[in-house]
Amino acid sequence: MIDKRVSSALEAVQDIPDGAHLAVGGFGLCGIPEHLIAALVRTGVKDLTCYSNNAGVDDFGLGLLLKNRQIRKMVSSYVGENAEFERQFLHGELEVELVPQGTLAERMRAGGAGIPAFFTPTGAGTKVAEGKETRQFHGRECVLESGIFADFALVKAWKADRLGNLVFRKTARNFNPMAATCGKVCIAEVEEIVEVGALDPDAIHTPGIFVHRLVLGTAFEKRIEKVVTR
Repeated sequence: MIDKRVSSALEAVQDIPDGAHLAVGGFGLCGIPEHLIAALVRTGVKDLTCYSNNAGVDDFGLGLLLKNRQIRKMVSSYVGENAEFERQFLHGELEVELVPQGTLAERMRAGGAGIPAFFTPTGAGTKVAEGKETRQFHGRECVLESGIFADFALVKAWKADRLGNLVFRKTARNFNPMAATCGKVCIAEVEEIVEVGALDPDAIHTPGIFVHRLVLGTAFEKRIEKVVTR
């Protein structure tokens, strides 16, 4: 019987080695695999390369790994909410590759589909294109971008069954489906695990074929990155 559940987040990530490349789901603090990230802090793994839209905040998400000096390189789109990220980058302690947001999503999707590279007009004629091959398509200059092939993918889902079929909730879906497919090993933390057959097949966002380990999370911290009132 296929059962991808593991007993804890720590068990799920304990074989992630130093120097691993990780694709991490989430957007801001929404839909981030917070328990898996916290477990990585406990393992002490270092020299990580992380592909993620953002780098968390100083005391939450990937910000915890940054604070602990466990990340060597960040490949990200938006990193403006993390003072420690800024400090490490300005002092030459952290390697950073900034990627346009749509390009980052497509690089993850391409890696999951086995596509090694693709051309996009995004970034043509800017610093994004420096050192990359360019070509004209339909009169537009396009930049060659590589697919992301990570060693591990860490994602957060709303519901799953023991086969690993995942359902994400509203905007928490964000980068998670793309990240899930581009890792050789996908580890998903979920808020609820249901019986096989309980999920509507048409509602499944990531099929279980892509998912290798499931962790049932508890006491998720529903943070608001910026509270706006009037």
